[in-house]
Amino acid sequence: MIKNILITGADGQDGKIILNKLHNQKINLFLIAKNFENKVIKKNVRYFKFNLNKKKTLENFFKKNRIDIILHLASNNPNFSQNNYKKHYLENINNSKNLINFSTKYNKKIKFISCSSSKIFKKKNGYVTEKSKVFANDFYSKFRIEINDYLIKTKKEKKNFDFINVILFNHDSFLRNKKFLLPRLINALITKNKNFIDNIIKENIAADFSHADDICNALVKIIFTNKEIKNIILSSGKKTNINDLIKYLIKKNKIYLKLKFDKDKRNNCIIGNNHYAKKTINWKIRKNIFIAAQQIFDRYKRANF
Repeated sequence: MIKNILITGADGQDGKIILNKLHNQKINLFLIAKNFENKVIKKNVRYFKFNLNKKKTLENFFKKNRIDIILHLASNNPNFSQNNYKKHYLENINNSKNLINFSTKYNKKIKFISCSSSKIFKKKNGYVTEKSKVFANDFYSKFRIEINDYLIKTKKEKKNFDFINVILFNHDSFLRNKKFLLPRLINALITKNKNFIDNIIKENIAADFSHADDICNALVKIIFTNKEIKNIILSSGKKTNINDLIKYLIKKNKIYLKLKFDKDKRNNCIIGNNHYAKKTINWKIRKNIFIAAQQIFDRYKRANF
């Protein structure tokens, strides 16, 4: 039987990558987003342009289309310079609850894949696993934790309901929204915006960064797996210092800038233990953030010159 798969936030980085991986398979793809820049014209791909806060539109969608699997990517995500995300908290909560409520109303056996964030963890240094404690550090992590609790509640009420909580760490590609750190940094390197780069160097940012293609390969595996999974971390499993990434890009692309790095200064961060994902869905990491950074650099350089 051909599966009907819904992807929300389908015009974002991950949605675009996953569409490219799925559109030639024997499935029906339903894509929801507020906007679509480009469309893949295929018989098995259908586009729906609306916001998840449109309750009547959303309910009518599920009335007319029986969905087997949902990959919920849609949310308003903060970039690295945004600390207070209160203005988006209620929208994210309500939109996700609308999706959960209407999808389970019209198919009690639906498989719901919820994409969470590494921001949920209480720990701020060292490795974290699927069993690590969570804590609402800000409004964005509060939204993520509350939606997972709501999914657990829905599971108790509707026994046949199946959901997976996917905890995503940082991941980038040339499709990454330009408001985020790595695209902004790379654009600064191309335009030789020394003030911006100096400020990033002083921030001394470290995090668990992955190539988005690797993360999306894992998401595709999760879509099709029949294994029971509650929580699963997708990450590189290692720490990357942004300053090291800057040095790499400068050297590889022969950029001439006088920049000062503190050799002994290293920042703390959490690192996602991805052993469970590798074992459970037979996932392999084939790329890294340095490859992604160079791909972004090449794409932006062609656009600027």
